[in-house]
Amino acid sequence: MKNTVTRIVFCVAALVILTGCMGRVKHPSYYTLNLLAPPDPPAVQNPHGTLAIREFRAPGYLRQGAIVYKTSPEQIGFYAYHRWAIDPRDFVTNAIIERLHTSGVFARVHPYDGSRDADYVLSGRLEKLEELDYQGGVKVEVALSAEMTSIATGAIVWSNTVSEIGDVNKRDVPTVVSEMNQTMHRAIEKLVTPVSAGWVAGTLGDHKASR
Repeated sequence: MKNTVTRIVFCVAALVILTGCMGRVKHPSYYTLNLLAPPDPPAVQNPHGTLAIREFRAPGYLRQGAIVYKTSPEQIGFYAYHRWAIDPRDFVTNAIIERLHTSGVFARVHPYDGSRDADYVLSGRLEKLEELDYQGGVKVEVALSAEMTSIATGAIVWSNTVSEIGDVNKRDVPTVVSEMNQTMHRAIEKLVTPVSAGWVAGTLGDHKASR
């Protein structure tokens, strides 16, 4: 009888401990970037054909889902419980498609599907999307690069590389993500604005654009 009571007490204690541990399980928080919606596209006066956009590439460490921070230029860290809700490459690709669609430069802008029904193909890379925790204070950095190729000639008609840094005024992840959002918006605008300007000025077309 005594042994039975002891086993019951032990089981109840173990259950209480297990329940307490389960109550302290930490679940990840998920984030996404939320850029301002681009304006409605203007009426196309002299569209320059159609543009297909490949999915942007990215370094392996930006494809793991966790939000990235750096404590030095060489050391990369990952937040264990703060993750992206969508692949950053998908976000950047879709944002570039929307931004160029609203530029009015092209008759159509769509994701690249491997076919040759477009006049131009844009390929790009998300180089950096990370928190910087060195050189005083907390900052974020976003870097993008892209190039546009003519399907007819195979020539690169435009290319650009940009990098933007934003200051974070509060040391927590939601504030970091908010600043990443603003910095990404500036980087995308800086990346693709020369496309519209180049065609208006006549510097783009069958030759590589000057940067």
